[in-house]
Amino acid sequence: MQKRHTDRQQYFRDLEATSDAYYVGYVSDYIKLTSNTRVLEVGCGEGGNLAPFARLGCEVTGIDIAECRIEDARKYFASVGGNATFVCSDFMKCATPQSEEDKFDVILLHDVIEHVPVKDEFLKHLISFLKTAGILFVGFPAWQMPFGGHQQICRSPLCSHLPFIHLLPNPLYLSLLKLCRETEGTIKELMSIKACKTSIELFETLAKACGYAVINKQYWLINPHYKQKFNLSPRLLPRPMWRLKHIRNFFTTSCWYVLGKQAEETEK
Repeated sequence: MQKRHTDRQQYFRDLEATSDAYYVGYVSDYIKLTSNTRVLEVGCGEGGNLAPFARLGCEVTGIDIAECRIEDARKYFASVGGNATFVCSDFMKCATPQSEEDKFDVILLHDVIEHVPVKDEFLKHLISFLKTAGILFVGFPAWQMPFGGHQQICRSPLCSHLPFIHLLPNPLYLSLLKLCRETEGTIKELMSIKACKTSIELFETLAKACGYAVINKQYWLINPHYKQKFNLSPRLLPRPMWRLKHIRNFFTTSCWYVLGKQAEETEK
């Protein structure tokens, strides 16, 4: 297991650095970030992604189901003088904003959708929080990429460093995890991720069905976050490979999407 998975302050700093260097600029290409911009992150963890948006003066809100993460987010933001609202809740139980002004200009969904079991209901609920002209930024690892199963969280060096083991049939994968003496909690989480697997094709189909329009997308061969994790220079997947359905999943370490509401959604 990498140190950053246990050192949550380092994890916060890594996310903050990546968000500052890449997410803010990417989002800014599609919406102007000002003190009037309302930014929501669902599954915010310790809030590292939100810190650069807060420094720009945006009104930021983070929601996460884990109380310990929300407590850490409040503590970390207080230590750096950041201003944000953090809510501990199951997002699906959060009430839909009733007015346009209570909705959000920008919603961040980073490394979350691959953990969601019922994705269509989740995406439909999420769009109700988005302003008419708002944008949703989604980032997730393609399921078939070398570590798309998040096996890097394993404490066993064998499991944490072996690529593609998450693509094994369930009985073999489970047997390997048990053979490497992974904890019940880790095994449960990894099998849950396997059950919730998210390919590029699945995500795009769901997004369209749930009322979203793709404004932009980027497929990364080397995830920008790997700059912080491994000191690797980010690199996009060669564009000819973007069109190779299913095959592209094996090489895309991070999928980025900027989504807006479909025309019929904005007219409702």
